[in-house]
Amino acid sequence: MKFIDFFSGIGGFRLGMEMAGHECVGHCEIDKFADRSYREMFDIKENEWFGKDITKVKPEELPEADIYVGGFPCQSFRGRGFNDTRGTLIFEIFRLVESRKPKILLLENVKRLISHEKGETFATILKWRCELGYSVEWQVLNSKNFGVPQNRERVFIVASLGGESTREVFPIFGKGGTNIKQIVGGTQGERIYDSNGLAVTLTASGGGKGGKTGLYVVDENLFVDISKGKVK
Repeated sequence: MKFIDFFSGIGGFRLGMEMAGHECVGHCEIDKFADRSYREMFDIKENEWFGKDITKVKPEELPEADIYVGGFPCQSFRGRGFNDTRGTLIFEIFRLVESRKPKILLLENVKRLISHEKGETFATILKWRCELGYSVEWQVLNSKNFGVPQNRERVFIVASLGGESTREVFPIFGKGGTNIKQIVGGTQGERIYDSNGLAVTLTASGGGKGGKTGLYVVDENLFVDISKGKVK
């Protein structure tokens, strides 16, 4: 199916969607540096739609797409919520969805979105989706259970236009991850960890006492031999 990648960042959603066999027909990202990385990593076709600022995107300019995906800004849901302008950007997606009615809406955000303001924030989001005619499912997933060496919990939300979905998406189950293993100790920035273990969370790697930042040992068999133009 065709999809549009909103709040695209450097392309995490696009990578997953394309690996699943879907086709990207456009993306939207206001950060010029993130978009520059995005364009380097993906095969952007000449006719692919691009929007810089979602607040200025007009519904009629969007290409036809079955799915809208996006990891809308999460910073506000650690604090001020809808009182922060970043927190209201999700309603810009709803504005476009209301007009264009894609079959599926797939969104991602921090786990705290569910409990923010004692659940009132999440209830407001669900209310809007229902008013737009979408049924909603959600689940908190941890990347460590799906082959990624990082302990990262995120809530994934799937909204299906009435009558379009034939089966439930959630729950999804993964397998347990492996705890991080420190090989060489020392002060912050000097520690070395086994890459087969879990990476630290973004919060823990922010610095200060106890921050488990450091280097990771990578299997040399994964290195690319540039001189020979092949993977060892």
